[in-house]
Amino acid sequence: MKLAILGYGKMGKVIERIALERGHEIGLKITSSNLNELTKENLAAQDVAIDFSVPSQVASNILACFNSELPIVVGTTGWYHEFEAIKRACKEKNGALLSATNFSVGVNLFFELNKKLATLMNSRKEYTAKLVEVHHTEKLDSPSGTAISLADDLIEHHSGYQKWENQAKVSRAEVLPVISKRETDVKGTHTISYESDVDTLSIEHFAKNRDGFGLGAVLAAEFIHQKSGIFTMQDVLKL
Repeated sequence: MKLAILGYGKMGKVIERIALERGHEIGLKITSSNLNELTKENLAAQDVAIDFSVPSQVASNILACFNSELPIVVGTTGWYHEFEAIKRACKEKNGALLSATNFSVGVNLFFELNKKLATLMNSRKEYTAKLVEVHHTEKLDSPSGTAISLADDLIEHHSGYQKWENQAKVSRAEVLPVISKRETDVKGTHTISYESDVDTLSIEHFAKNRDGFGLGAVLAAEFIHQKSGIFTMQDVLKL
C-alpha cells in the first residue's frame, strides 16, 4: 500500500519505519510546515492515511480524506467532541474511518481485561477503584484518551460508578478518580487498582517504547484498506 502520514513527529517516524519494514510505501508526509501539500490530488494518490497530528488539525484532516475517498486511521486524541459530526460526514461521503485511543495490541487486550475485572468487582462493595495514567511531559491532552476509554469501560461494567473525574480525590463514592501524571520520557503507563481495608488488586499496562503503537496503526491501515464505514481496533483484532 501507499500510505500518507499526517503528522510526522515521533509517532509518525515510528509508523514510517514499521510500514516500510512491512513492505509498504510512504507516498505523502504532512507536517505543520507543508500543510499546503494536503491537497485532494495528493491524498487521492494514496491508499490509506494515518493521522498522528494534533487535536486541532484532526477533523479537517479526516474531512479532507473523505473528500478524496481515502480511508483514514486516526491515533490522535483530544478531538472527540467533534466525533458525532465526523460520523455523519463519514456516512454522507461513504468514507472509511478507524480511530482509537490506543493502537497497541497489548493495550486493546488490556481494555478487555479491564471490562472483565470491573464485572467481577461489581459485587465486591468493600473495594474502591482508581485509575492512574502516566505519560511524557509533551502530551497535550489530560487525561489520556486511553485513560478515558478505560474509565468509561469500567463505569459501564461496574454499577458502583456513575462518572469519572480527573483528580486524585473525589467528593462522592460513585465518582471514579482518574489521576494524570506527566514525567520525562514515559511512553505510557495505565494502572487500575481496587483497594479494600485488607488488600489491593491491580492491573497495569506499561509501554516500553512506541513500536507497539506504530505496529497497531499499520495493522489498522492494512485492515481498513478498500473498506468503507467506521471501525475500531476491536474489529482489527477480532475481539
